[in-house]
Amino acid sequence: MDKIILTNMQFYGYHGLLPEEKKLGQRFLVDAELYLDTKKAGKSDDMYDSIDYSQAYAHVKKIVEGSSKNLIEAIAEEVASDLLGSFSLLEACRVKVIKPDPPIPGHYQSVAVEIYREK
Repeated sequence: MDKIILTNMQFYGYHGLLPEEKKLGQRFLVDAELYLDTKKAGKSDDMYDSIDYSQAYAHVKKIVEGSSKNLIEAIAEEVASDLLGSFSLLEACRVKVIKPDPPIPGHYQSVAVEIYREK
Protein backbone atom coordinates (compact mmCIF):
# COMPACT_ATOMS: atom_id res chain seq x y z
CA MET A 1 0.00 0.00 0.00
CA ASP A 2 1.27 3.45 -0.88
CA LYS A 3 1.30 6.17 1.74
CA ILE A 4 1.62 9.90 2.26
CA ILE A 5 3.65 10.71 5.36
CA LEU A 6 3.34 13.88 7.44
CA THR A 7 5.97 13.97 10.17
CA ASN A 8 6.67 16.12 13.18
CA MET A 9 3.60 18.35 12.83
CA GLN A 10 3.81 20.67 15.83
CA PHE A 11 0.87 22.13 17.72
CA TYR A 12 0.08 23.74 21.05
CA GLY A 13 -2.82 22.21 22.95
CA TYR A 14 -4.42 21.97 26.37
CA HIS A 15 -4.64 18.21 26.90
CA GLY A 16 -3.78 16.18 29.97
CA LEU A 17 -5.05 14.96 33.30
CA LEU A 18 -3.55 17.67 35.47
CA PRO A 19 -5.24 21.07 35.89
CA GLU A 20 -1.95 22.78 35.02
CA GLU A 21 -1.85 21.03 31.64
CA LYS A 22 -5.34 22.23 30.82
CA LYS A 23 -4.54 25.78 31.97
CA LEU A 24 -1.01 26.31 30.65
CA GLY A 25 -1.01 23.96 27.67
CA GLN A 26 1.99 22.34 26.04
CA ARG A 27 3.49 21.20 22.75
CA PHE A 28 2.22 18.14 20.94
CA LEU A 29 3.83 16.50 17.92
CA VAL A 30 1.88 14.38 15.46
CA ASP A 31 3.00 11.99 12.75
CA ALA A 32 0.45 10.66 10.27
CA GLU A 33 0.73 8.02 7.58
CA LEU A 34 -2.10 8.11 5.05
CA TYR A 35 -2.53 4.82 3.19
CA LEU A 36 -3.99 5.03 -0.30
CA ASP A 37 -3.29 3.97 -3.86
CA THR A 38 -1.20 6.76 -5.41
CA LYS A 39 -0.75 5.10 -8.81
CA LYS A 40 -3.44 7.16 -10.56
CA ALA A 41 -2.06 10.43 -9.11
CA GLY A 42 1.45 9.42 -10.11
CA LYS A 43 0.35 8.96 -13.71
CA SER A 44 -2.09 11.87 -13.99
CA ASP A 45 -0.11 14.41 -11.94
CA ASP A 46 -3.52 15.68 -10.80
CA MET A 47 -4.17 16.68 -7.17
CA TYR A 48 -7.73 15.35 -7.39
CA ASP A 49 -6.28 11.84 -7.67
CA SER A 50 -4.52 12.12 -4.30
CA ILE A 51 -4.92 13.66 -0.85
CA ASP A 52 -3.98 17.31 -0.38
CA TYR A 53 -1.32 17.41 2.37
CA SER A 54 -2.34 20.90 3.45
CA GLN A 55 -5.93 19.77 4.00
CA ALA A 56 -4.78 16.75 6.02
CA TYR A 57 -2.59 19.05 8.13
CA ALA A 58 -5.52 21.41 8.71
CA HIS A 59 -7.68 18.53 9.96
CA VAL A 60 -5.03 17.43 12.45
CA LYS A 61 -4.41 21.02 13.60
CA LYS A 62 -8.13 21.60 14.23
CA ILE A 63 -8.27 18.61 16.56
CA VAL A 64 -4.98 19.01 18.43
CA GLU A 65 -5.50 22.74 18.96
CA GLY A 66 -9.20 22.23 19.65
CA SER A 67 -11.15 21.06 22.67
CA SER A 68 -9.21 19.72 25.63
CA LYS A 69 -8.90 15.99 26.16
CA ASN A 70 -7.50 14.02 29.06
CA LEU A 71 -5.59 11.43 27.04
CA ILE A 72 -3.38 11.50 23.96
CA GLU A 73 -5.14 8.23 23.05
CA ALA A 74 -8.33 10.28 22.57
CA ILE A 75 -6.50 12.79 20.38
CA ALA A 76 -5.11 10.01 18.18
CA GLU A 77 -8.51 8.34 17.87
CA GLU A 78 -10.25 11.57 16.88
CA VAL A 79 -7.56 12.41 14.32
CA ALA A 80 -7.77 8.96 12.73
CA SER A 81 -11.56 9.01 12.65
CA ASP A 82 -11.67 12.51 11.18
CA LEU A 83 -9.11 11.72 8.47
CA LEU A 84 -10.83 8.48 7.46
CA GLY A 85 -14.19 10.24 7.28
CA SER A 86 -12.89 13.26 5.38
CA PHE A 87 -10.85 11.78 2.53
CA SER A 88 -12.58 9.30 0.25
CA LEU A 89 -9.30 7.98 -1.18
CA LEU A 90 -7.90 7.21 2.26
CA GLU A 91 -8.04 3.49 3.04
CA ALA A 92 -6.20 3.46 6.38
CA CYS A 93 -4.05 5.67 8.57
CA ARG A 94 -1.46 5.46 11.28
CA VAL A 95 -1.45 8.33 13.77
CA LYS A 96 1.21 8.96 16.38
CA VAL A 97 0.67 11.64 19.03
CA ILE A 98 3.79 12.62 20.94
CA LYS A 99 3.84 14.53 24.21
CA PRO A 100 7.45 15.74 24.50
CA ASP A 101 7.17 17.34 27.93
CA PRO A 102 4.71 15.40 30.10
CA PRO A 103 4.69 16.40 33.76
CA ILE A 104 6.05 13.11 35.09
CA PRO A 105 9.36 12.61 36.87
CA GLY A 106 12.18 10.78 35.14
CA HIS A 107 14.57 10.99 32.23
CA TYR A 108 13.08 10.33 28.79
CA GLN A 109 12.64 12.05 25.47
CA SER A 110 8.84 11.87 25.26
CA VAL A 111 5.75 9.72 25.64
CA ALA A 112 3.59 8.77 22.68
CA VAL A 113 0.62 6.79 21.47
CA GLU A 114 0.42 5.29 17.98
CA ILE A 115 -2.71 3.79 16.46
CA TYR A 116 -3.60 2.22 13.11
CA ARG A 117 -7.14 2.41 11.76
CA GLU A 118 -8.79 1.23 8.54
CA LYS A 119 -12.08 2.00 6.81
